[in-house]
Amino acid sequence: MPTITLKVNGSEVSREVPPQTLLVEFIREGLRLTGTHQGCDTGQCGACTVHLNGRAVKACSVLAVSAAGMELTTIEGLAGADGTLHPMQTAFNQCHGLQCGFCTPGMVMSAVDLVKHHAHGSEAQIREGLEGNLCRCTGYQNIVKAVQQGAAAMTATA
Repeated sequence: MPTITLKVNGSEVSREVPPQTLLVEFIREGLRLTGTHQGCDTGQCGACTVHLNGRAVKACSVLAVSAAGMELTTIEGLAGADGTLHPMQTAFNQCHGLQCGFCTPGMVMSAVDLVKHHAHGSEAQIREGLEGNLCRCTGYQNIVKAVQQGAAAMTATA
């Protein structure tokens, strides 16, 4: 079995993994970071979205071995070391941008990436940027509000 080493949420980790292991399985089962959700396993729902080398990717569409040597940030890694929530996490909470919570980690990770590349996106750009993340509960209006509020907070602190 190959051994992979990567930086996860700021700490270097090494693990043996079978070559066919998906990154989402490695995160949840190998690292016990269960904030990243495993939904469709086809890249359709976005519940497994993480940041790999600073870009949002769907962890169900990436083999763990291909992430060797990279930097991985999961939803657990967005918060500060002292537990302070990331501005986007705070915005989702304050704007009620979640209901059941299943899609929320992937939605937040996608929103953070979206804001990094389009800090002042319109509502239409936000909706388009989140197209790869499905929510069955909210109707998206509060999610869009949360992204707008989170974007304002992120750009204010940048």
